[in-house]
Amino acid sequence: MSQCLDKAALDQWYALETENEIPFGTSVNRLLGTDLTVTRSNDGTLVVNAEGRAEPLPLIHRFGLVWTTLGTPAGGLFDLPEADEPDRRVVNCGTVAVRASGLRIVENFLDLAHFPFVHTDILGAEPHTEVAQYNVEIRRDVDEVWATNCQFFQPQAALSASEGIMTDYIYRVMTPFATLLYKTCPNAANRWDVICLFVQPLDPDRCRAHPVMFLIDDVSTTTELVHFQQLIFLQDRIILENQRPVLLPLEPRAEIPTRADATSIAYRRWLKEKGITYGTTMMAA
Repeated sequence: MSQCLDKAALDQWYALETENEIPFGTSVNRLLGTDLTVTRSNDGTLVVNAEGRAEPLPLIHRFGLVWTTLGTPAGGLFDLPEADEPDRRVVNCGTVAVRASGLRIVENFLDLAHFPFVHTDILGAEPHTEVAQYNVEIRRDVDEVWATNCQFFQPQAALSASEGIMTDYIYRVMTPFATLLYKTCPNAANRWDVICLFVQPLDPDRCRAHPVMFLIDDVSTTTELVHFQQLIFLQDRIILENQRPVLLPLEPRAEIPTRADATSIAYRRWLKEKGITYGTTMMAA
């Protein structure tokens, strides 16, 4: 695959690896069609180099991950105050490789309608298949996509849930390849659980997903929480790797949306406004 020429995609921060899983010595990685080498010295210092570049890449250490960029982002990472609340569990759920466009993965994350059919008896179940009307907006002050007032009945909304509940959701897309959701917390009525998905595009049609959760849960073990989240994501991967086209269509009427796809419609419009083409069918245009 050729290296990325999409400046809008280059000028973003990307999660590269869970920091405590990076081995000592030199390992290889990849981002936007560019091969990387990651060097961890004996004192833990990390240096990331990109093929064809003399200077190391800039790094940010946040959410238990190492982030880097091949371009010149306008600023640092997005704000996430919940990540700094002392009573929250920070659960890094590993890395999952997916043979699909990273943008397809973000869009799938935003889709309520697939819950009963892909995550049956966990995040949804028949006959509770209707997606109630919700609100979507592109928040110009922060340049993010938000979907609010989302509700869905879930047999097991979280690992700690003891019975089915009507779950409230808020979706937030911070960058083209980084998204999260706030959802009803079974253990604290006035707070939200936060589930993030940070996507690392290797090539237009291959990526790695880094799920991270910030939870109010003092009962479940870390292993149980990771297994629960990985189960959900691996169910999604089966669907994602069989979607056609593999790249995300941005052309009008390339795919026919329904009322439930309001977030997807806003997301695609936002990508087009930004000039994102990497991982989309517009690359060949």
